[in-house]
Amino acid sequence: MSKHGRILVAMSGGIDSSLAAVMLHEQGYEVIGMTMKTWDYASSGGTKKETGCCSLDSINDARNIAVNLGFPHYILDIREEFGDAVINHFTGEYLEGRTPNPCVMCNTHIKWDALLRRADRLDCESIATGHYAHIRTENGRHIISKGVDTLKDQSYVLWGVSQESLSRTKLPLGHLRKSEIRDMATDRGFIELVTKSESYEICFVPDNDYRGFLKRRVPGLETEVAGGNFIQEGTGKVLGRHDGYPFYTIGQRKGLGMAFGQPMFVTEIRKDTNEVVLGVDKDLYRDGMIVSKLNLQKYDRISGPLETVTKVRYKHDGTPATISQTDNDRIEVRFHEGVSAIAPGQAAVFYEGNDVIGGGWIMKSFRQEADATPSEIASAFA
Repeated sequence: MSKHGRILVAMSGGIDSSLAAVMLHEQGYEVIGMTMKTWDYASSGGTKKETGCCSLDSINDARNIAVNLGFPHYILDIREEFGDAVINHFTGEYLEGRTPNPCVMCNTHIKWDALLRRADRLDCESIATGHYAHIRTENGRHIISKGVDTLKDQSYVLWGVSQESLSRTKLPLGHLRKSEIRDMATDRGFIELVTKSESYEICFVPDNDYRGFLKRRVPGLETEVAGGNFIQEGTGKVLGRHDGYPFYTIGQRKGLGMAFGQPMFVTEIRKDTNEVVLGVDKDLYRDGMIVSKLNLQKYDRISGPLETVTKVRYKHDGTPATISQTDNDRIEVRFHEGVSAIAPGQAAVFYEGNDVIGGGWIMKSFRQEADATPSEIASAFA
């Protein structure tokens, strides 16, 4: 009988999830390792060697840790669920003129649910991952907060995990820094983990060519959307022709295929007219947005205006903002200063200190003075 019970640990083969399993094993948990096969890159038509959490090398690395420490390890094939939820969403969002965030979709809609279902079958009380974040319980709510390593904090990608899932989740790395994890691996003789390179690519687009992925995924797309206009921000002047609205993202400067005499950025994507709006750097800034498809963690509802720091992408430091919940599934955000390149389709996450209040998907950004009133904007999504 184990000291703390049986726990299922998600193991990608990388140093973080491996050390999470090692730590829990050393603490007296009965660890079962689980590596999820989410994508078969060979079927995507890419040319780069398969890398990252879905590769055979990563699966073998995770298994070797388990064998070394004497606990079971399994492979969970979730390629069908992953394709239905994550890849279809990824493709659909680009076709809607938005910029998707597949890692958040994978965490919240695939990995946690899949792990908990398998945990139940294996009689595991809880699951664990190698994310750099904390979970605590307060006032009956399970709350994610930032990890102590600000450079590795991953609380942003966990905003969508449900209360029920959080109640059975442990994050053993939240109180540690990456340097400490490397030292622990070195001390235990897992040198290959310390020297192993880390992948930050989308697992099913490991060559980072999302345009090529979309073309392979949607036959005929390139021909269907080719020939739209680049439009100048503010003036509406036609600046040239582009390859099709799905192949551009808000904030993009490189790869526009034309020279404009000054740096130009994508400031808006208009799916219905196949127009891509370009402007200079200052044209990227907005100070308001509408966020929908919410998941709240710290509170079950935002009652009245609440002061927050709001992040609009993973590497964003966050900007002070006042948020108001306008109905059960919509939050209006008023930033205290302009934020560059707010991209519909990305996740917005609201913080109170280090705590995640919750998050949702960005539906639209606006300028508080120049655009319609927030109530008018909100009504457009009713």
